[in-house]
Amino acid sequence: VQLQASGGGLAQAGGSVRLSCTVSRLSWYAIAWFRQAPGKEREFVGAIRSTSDSPYYADSMKGRSTIFEDNVKDTVVLQMNSLKPEDTAVYYCAATNRILALNSVQFLYTAANYGFWGQGTQVTVSS
Repeated sequence: VQLQASGGGLAQAGGSVRLSCTVSRLSWYAIAWFRQAPGKEREFVGAIRSTSDSPYYADSMKGRSTIFEDNVKDTVVLQMNSLKPEDTAVYYCAATNRILALNSVQFLYTAANYGFWGQGTQVTVSS
């Protein structure tokens, strides 16, 4: 099983960044993005289920983020727009094959429920 996150880098406030998470050798029920800024706890950004219902987003990301699955490439994409300096963090993608992910929204928000993690990609937003 492998999750490979990519696409981070330096962006200006108000700009956009696209992160990709390529998943190999795993049948997953949900894939989520989390982020961790220096000195802060890891926090939920958004998640998508394998059932193709609407993605879920943290309140801070609603209206300026989109998560979607690129089936051809076995990749889940996080598109973030209207970036703010406070979006600066290491972004991680995570996957779960626990079926509870399909039945509980709260389940999606908790990092401990994801058993598979990518290596993280840095996003730095300058003001």
